[in-house]
Amino acid sequence: MTKHINYSILDLAVVGQDISHSQVFKNTVDLAQQGEKLGYKRLWLAEHHNMVSIASSATTVLMSHVAAKTDSIRIGSGGIMLPNHSPLIVAEQFGTLGSLYPDRIDMGLGRAPGTDQVTAHAIRSDRMNSVFKFPHEIDEIQRYFKNSSKSTKVRATVAEGVNVPMYILGSSTDSAHVAAEKGLPYVFASHFAPGQLFEAMEIYYREFQPSAYLEKPYTIAGINVTAAETNEEAEKLSTSSLRMMVGVLTGNLDYLQQPVEMDAELREVRDNPALQRMLKYSFVGDKQHIKNKTEEFLKDTGVDEVIVASHIYHQEDRLRSYRIFSEVMQEINS
Repeated sequence: MTKHINYSILDLAVVGQDISHSQVFKNTVDLAQQGEKLGYKRLWLAEHHNMVSIASSATTVLMSHVAAKTDSIRIGSGGIMLPNHSPLIVAEQFGTLGSLYPDRIDMGLGRAPGTDQVTAHAIRSDRMNSVFKFPHEIDEIQRYFKNSSKSTKVRATVAEGVNVPMYILGSSTDSAHVAAEKGLPYVFASHFAPGQLFEAMEIYYREFQPSAYLEKPYTIAGINVTAAETNEEAEKLSTSSLRMMVGVLTGNLDYLQQPVEMDAELREVRDNPALQRMLKYSFVGDKQHIKNKTEEFLKDTGVDEVIVASHIYHQEDRLRSYRIFSEVMQEINS
């Protein structure tokens, strides 16, 4: 590699079968603390709703809890689904976080619902109007942070002057235009929607306009990693996330299940074309295999940072996977 590549953690506070929410939150804190020691730049939490397998729905609350239990790793949203929220409230929440944990909070914003349409309507019945106003609501949040005039009628006083970097998230090409026009970092969800990754990145680089926030483009892309001491062990661990992904595709959402031996039926499911397209950047194997796939991904994409999701049932196995990946990235960056 010709440049240093940052590496980060994406956590959904995934809920395993027979694991309580309180234990899930303890596991997230544990992961952040270990990630801090292993050189991960940031840990982001994703907003999802009405999913039994995901507990990061109150995203900013969990962010504050994790930030309080760590010292240096950046804590952020990957992301807050802006159409679900008032821009004023988002500014107030992140302004508060930015003052509580100076220079450690990231604001990642997306426009997907983070849930099904019925639940999205329950969250905010007029959210579709907000979807179309996404670029304008980004401007609105930025104004709340920049405002210094006491005469402004509506203010987010806890956000004014606070340093909270903003990131634009996307899983298609739409947000690439927005991030480029506004001169903001761009994060692509290639860990579950890789189809338009290269087209979106090309748009972002071509249309990027330097801003007060960013002089040149900065890109982050997501991958899934299940790393273990052997390829066989990693394959077994990956059956938990494989079955969870099948549930997402079929609408039969369930808790993350304990791993099982990879049998012929599961291999047939894994090799389904739809699932293969979805899991194009899901790397499963030992350290050398993960390194080979990661180097290929970084070479092909040219991204500045990679953010890693690892949906592994047992906490000790998950921590080991992140440890192995940190070793991979340290070798790549050496």
